Amino acid sequence: MGEYKIEGKSVENYWTDKIKKELVGKKITHVEYVNKKECEDNMWYSRPIAICLDNKYWLVPMSDDEGNDGGALSTTFKDLGTIPVI
Repeated sequence: MGEYKIEGKSVENYWTDKIKKELVGKKITHVEYVNKKECEDNMWYSRPIAICLDNKYWLVPMSDDEGNDGGALSTTFKDLGTIPVI
């Protein structure tokens, strides 16, 4: 049985290409923690950082792809290894 494909590409390549299209070359224009009301509306216990891009789209880390809670964001920054949830 072969590897599962989407549009003739491996799942990894399909999603990598799709994500690159949306993120490469974009500029971060704003950063803030998700507010308490939004977390309550989503039934989240954790408040993650939210990152706004120059195309007005937001990136919000979640604990899983079902959106069960806000999540921390791992980085390779020298003095900020993880951006925590609050």
